[in-house]
Amino acid sequence: MSRSALLIATAVLVAPVTGSAAAQRPTETAVLAGGCFWGMEAVFEHVKGVTDVTSGYAGGTAHDASYDKVSSEKSGHAEAVRIRFDPRQVNYGQLLKIYFTVAHDPTQLNRQGPDTGPSYRSAIFPQSAAQRQLAERFITQLRAAKRPIVTRIESGPFYPAEAYHQDFMRKHPLYPYVVVNDRPKLAKLKQAYPQFWRA
Repeated sequence: MSRSALLIATAVLVAPVTGSAAAQRPTETAVLAGGCFWGMEAVFEHVKGVTDVTSGYAGGTAHDASYDKVSSEKSGHAEAVRIRFDPRQVNYGQLLKIYFTVAHDPTQLNRQGPDTGPSYRSAIFPQSAAQRQLAERFITQLRAAKRPIVTRIESGPFYPAEAYHQDFMRKHPLYPYVVVNDRPKLAKLKQAYPQFWRA
């Protein structure tokens, strides 16, 4: 796959097809980092209105990314997920709410649970000016509520992770790391946001 095919463009809006062609749903893109991408991917795959979730690497200064490079903590990338969603079913603000309350702990600096290092940081990669403004407002409101939020707003391309990382929890539901760290997030999503839960 070419490098250009791996880069995220700004927010995508696919116009509905008219005429005899089948109508396509409009989609937008969000990129969020919050620790190991296995759990983040699993959470958002169970959100109604999300059409696709890809594990990968965001930010950094390198022109490409791989698990080995990112794990070295020298590339500057963060493990992240690229979320494509139908804004008529779930909007960016609702995704951020799930991100801050279920998908990860935004008070942990350069770590999530057992994973430590800058590649596990809490970071939002807005895909438009509107997303950036909304993310900034979320963080400001959370900090005003005396929460020690460490989430950063960053920029940079997104690179999909290796194939063996994709849909990891679905393929390996009994993997010990997943059972301990990620399955509880799904239970929390189902309990806290039943209106967005998708089995």
